[in-house]
Amino acid sequence: MLLEALVTLSRAIGEPARNLAIIGEGNTSMRRDPESFWVKASGQHLGTIDAEGFVAIRFEPILALFEHPLEGEALQQAFMDARVDSDSPRRPSVEVTFHAMLLHETDAHCIAHCHPIAVNQILCSTRAEQFAAGRIFPDEVVLCGPCSVFLPYLDPGLPLARAMRDAVRRYQDEQGESPKVILLANHGLIAVGQTTADALNITAMAVKAGEIFAGACAVGEPVFMSAEDIAHIYRRPDEIFRRRQFT
Repeated sequence: MLLEALVTLSRAIGEPARNLAIIGEGNTSMRRDPESFWVKASGQHLGTIDAEGFVAIRFEPILALFEHPLEGEALQQAFMDARVDSDSPRRPSVEVTFHAMLLHETDAHCIAHCHPIAVNQILCSTRAEQFAAGRIFPDEVVLCGPCSVFLPYLDPGLPLARAMRDAVRRYQDEQGESPKVILLANHGLIAVGQTTADALNITAMAVKAGEIFAGACAVGEPVFMSAEDIAHIYRRPDEIFRRRQFT
């Protein structure tokens, strides 16, 4: 049942009309049990993926790489050795490290990573950090949180995952909760969700925010909500209730 939900999310992200991911772009994951998770296998197309396109991975050996990093063939072998089913022909995505980290470090149950055109046009510009730090309309606050984690471009794989862990921990210390959106310069968007529906909703709202932000930049300067208004909207009891209905 959980894996079916992950397949549905992945295909939604891979729908061509959404402009979120094409060919082999993007990856998704979901907590399977306390010891393991599913992650998209390398080379799979989100738009056409089925249950066989995912591989079950044990948390412990992947998380161990953060303290004892490996490179090259040794790293690839560690990924393969972490499979729950050693006979599986599937190789986990190169981003398996940040999926394991996020599912372990946050209260998330589902992670969705994609490369939306509307967001990447900003992340590939000098406005990237400004977009990540600000919020421009209330529903962006409700679904995407008070701000986003932003990371400069880093090599995909373990270097990115280790920097992401540090940034997530800083966010948790500052905000008292985990981030909902992580933005990667010159790369893409990560939605940190409680459920597959939550991950898709966060992705959709972040894309809408990217479109509005780019439009505001085209006609002038974007006008951001104040810190006080952001905090008020995010903590309002009615908005908290509404946000829970979306998951």
